[in-house]
Amino acid sequence: MASTIAEKIRKKALELGFHKVGFAPAETLMHERDLLEKWLEKGFHGEMLWMAREPEKRTDPKLLFPQAKTVISVALNYYTPFQHEETPKKGKISRYAWGDDYHEILREKLQRLLEFIKTLDHEVEGKICVDTSPIMEKAWAVRAGLGWIGKHSNLITKDYGSWVFLGEILVNIEIEDETKIETDHCGSCTACINACPTGAIVEPYVVNSNLCISYATIELREPELPEKIKENLNGWLYGCDICQEVCPWNRFQKETEENRFHPRNNETSVSIDSILSMTHEQYIERFRRSPMKRAKLQGLKRNAEALKNSNQK
Repeated sequence: MASTIAEKIRKKALELGFHKVGFAPAETLMHERDLLEKWLEKGFHGEMLWMAREPEKRTDPKLLFPQAKTVISVALNYYTPFQHEETPKKGKISRYAWGDDYHEILREKLQRLLEFIKTLDHEVEGKICVDTSPIMEKAWAVRAGLGWIGKHSNLITKDYGSWVFLGEILVNIEIEDETKIETDHCGSCTACINACPTGAIVEPYVVNSNLCISYATIELREPELPEKIKENLNGWLYGCDICQEVCPWNRFQKETEENRFHPRNNETSVSIDSILSMTHEQYIERFRRSPMKRAKLQGLKRNAEALKNSNQK
């Protein structure tokens, strides 16, 4: 019996190093649009103003790619078995940013997958989406059967926990596949809500970015961190993994085969003083092709200064 196009794509995706792949019709996400609009109305996006621009584009794939008929969703495990250095002299880096920039790694693999799909059907056209595109990645991952959205708002998979990057390919062909939607397995657990030091998870599945350590240390462009963040940094220089570290589903975490996600320079934490004394040229060299460049040198110095002050109290 000949393999279906879905089976061929899934096999190739796994060969390319993706860990999960699924398919969903390219329909408008009506329920998710309502949730997004309520979240935006409450100002929970903070200074991420791009989230409020054309929210309809985030929930309708045809506004991104008019020919879209199917959304191919993939997950790439990035877990590596290293631990943070717990020392006042260093600031912790979020696990996702230890290695090379995941945007580049995902895009490279997705491009190769799209090229393969075009060999199956020469009429295929597609659009690759990797985080920076206005698309609700977690919602599509759920629709494609990859996992469910946890109370901390991250996607959780049964196989790899929540340590996964997501990406999509919008294609102009219908791909039929038996997709089993994963039910929510969080149950009565509130570990992530209870562990968040700033109370950023204001209710199950809802995060107020204004209270989130990860948002404040990466996205916020203010010269000073908010007081509640400064008082509860818990050693974080860039990002925060607390809600994922306490998630019971991450007991199923597995080491990734993608070596580019291993810590650069064997660093899971960075010297606070090295950041404070860093020149722009050193910053460019140190964080070239690293997710950490997102915070800019000014942001990293601000975070390092807040950590140093908190350690002196």
